[in-house]
Amino acid sequence: MDRALTGEWRVRGVSVRGYRHVRDGKPCQDAHGHSVTGPPDDRVTVLAVADGAGSRRLSDKGSALAVRLATGRFGRLCAGRSEERDVRGLLFEGLEDVRRSFLTETGAAAADHATTLTVVVLTRAWLGYLTVGDGFAVLRAGDEGGERQFHLLPQADAVSEYGNETVFLSSNDATAKARAECVRDPGVDGMFLSTDGLAQAALTRASGASQRPNSSFATGMLRSLDAARADLDEDDRKLTTYLSSDQLTRLNGDDKTVLRAVRL
Repeated sequence: MDRALTGEWRVRGVSVRGYRHVRDGKPCQDAHGHSVTGPPDDRVTVLAVADGAGSRRLSDKGSALAVRLATGRFGRLCAGRSEERDVRGLLFEGLEDVRRSFLTETGAAAADHATTLTVVVLTRAWLGYLTVGDGFAVLRAGDEGGERQFHLLPQADAVSEYGNETVFLSSNDATAKARAECVRDPGVDGMFLSTDGLAQAALTRASGASQRPNSSFATGMLRSLDAARADLDEDDRKLTTYLSSDQLTRLNGDDKTVLRAVRL
């Protein structure tokens, strides 16, 4: 079977507390996770990252809950659906399922659990992407002049002109503000998802107000996972140190999460 059409992915993720939360003695309010379901020839891998609202007292629990629900619900919903044509409809169905469970489990305290959520579903034939809030995902696919190419998946529309405002999974307009896309490109062989704490490092401004991936950052994120004999635990330790470094803290003092995946 063509390597680009197999369902096997190497997945690793790291979340670290930002400087402000270390200083104030608060927990990391980011979360990440993944799940793998289905038979070897039709695997479904779900990746999810979430960023709890810094001003909400239970947002660390909200982000963890959102990731747990997303990896479980999207995995079951998409299993056996690699030939699905209406992927965007399937993704919104999954979002509604996750929101119902999230609101049920948090009850009257839903607003205190406020969190963003970004999900990528990887199947044999397509990649599905859904984001609520300001998380983002970068794909690696193809090359140009020997240089690997990175592509920023479309982000949700800004809530307002102010950069520190976003929409949350518990928001009444979460579904209306969410962005869902489908990619059918067998050349996709790597990606990473992140919360907005890494936006200044991972993305650069192109013409106008648009953004594009920082190729240097993206290359560094995926290079070690590509190595067949990579020491993944040591790689996680190095990545944790890097995400906590003064270099990145000067760009953004928020919590930072990166969830990486490469095809085997």
